[in-house]
Amino acid sequence: MEQIALTGCKTYRYEEVRDAVDFLWEKLSLSRFIKPGMMVAIKPNLVMKSGPEGGVATHPLVVAAIGTKLKELGADVIVVESPGGLYTPQVLRIVYGGCGYLEMSEKYGIPLNFDCSYIETEAPQGIRSRQFQIISPILNADLIVDVAKLKTHCMTGFSGAVKNMFGTIPGLMKPELHCRFPEKPDFCEMLIDLCELVRPQICFMDGIIGMEGNGPTGGNPRFVGALLAGTNPYALDLACTKIISMKEQNALLLRPAARRGVGPTSMDEVEVLGDRLENFQILDFQQPESRTSDFVLDYVPKFLRPMAKKILTPIPKIREIDCIGCGRCAQSCPQHTIHIEDHTAKINYQNCIRCYCCHEMCPERAIDIKRFSLFKL
Repeated sequence: MEQIALTGCKTYRYEEVRDAVDFLWEKLSLSRFIKPGMMVAIKPNLVMKSGPEGGVATHPLVVAAIGTKLKELGADVIVVESPGGLYTPQVLRIVYGGCGYLEMSEKYGIPLNFDCSYIETEAPQGIRSRQFQIISPILNADLIVDVAKLKTHCMTGFSGAVKNMFGTIPGLMKPELHCRFPEKPDFCEMLIDLCELVRPQICFMDGIIGMEGNGPTGGNPRFVGALLAGTNPYALDLACTKIISMKEQNALLLRPAARRGVGPTSMDEVEVLGDRLENFQILDFQQPESRTSDFVLDYVPKFLRPMAKKILTPIPKIREIDCIGCGRCAQSCPQHTIHIEDHTAKINYQNCIRCYCCHEMCPERAIDIKRFSLFKL
């Protein structure tokens, strides 16, 4: 049986977060993984430049608390991330700074990675992909600590410990994978291939302030007041979907992981240590607009299903009045279906694969997810 640990944490005050980390650490006996002198890569979720309280990025003080704990145990630590867009030292500095990590690094002595090299790596057990480009500091680490953010996600339903490993792919190679795997089931299988390749040994979930709605960047911050940890990223994600009352069929990574035998099939296979899961459940947690409507296809004649699926799949829609023409959406689009015209982004929907990368990377949050009105319930 898999184990996760859960505790309440109401603020991002360092002392409170550190107490919560220590509690989870002891409940799971995580010191057994740490040896003096080992190199530990801490992988937060820093998809884009976003303030610490916005619910987009893993809060820097959660990483500080984990990093100082690891240092006290004799490990060498480094914060490692490949955000969306370009993967260069200059972009990393901007993202680190915007997310509060430069200040955190200086205050708590937690180094940040600026090495932007990567290595082609075989994934012989992969089902959808048997080869990945992985950023070097992840491959060079003796141990990976996954520090995810509790968020909804417009493509995969939930963005947690498993999805956070997508940030081990360098920069603009992420859109290439979206292009190779445009269908959600294939994309999710690829993410599991990736997670199994780099497999984090320790996972934390920053659920003090999460994100609801059209995450992982376009939703709204929502207080949850929880910090969680585990050694199985799938079990940790499953527990978090219960907290946000997400239906099983909408958390698209969990069923294929269970079929492979790498994740639990239900919470009956997960022991929760510490606080009770039910104490944190939020019944009205807003789900992403892109949640699946595929069940409707069962009532549509087979010859009409391709057209019906296209109609039922939500589309990204640019609010032109708010668009500043920065081009981040065009840069992140795997199909190159977005162009800038008269300082405004335009989408060619004929080639759009509904990956929502544009929505995710828009710094102005000027791209909405629009559903067929019948299903906007």
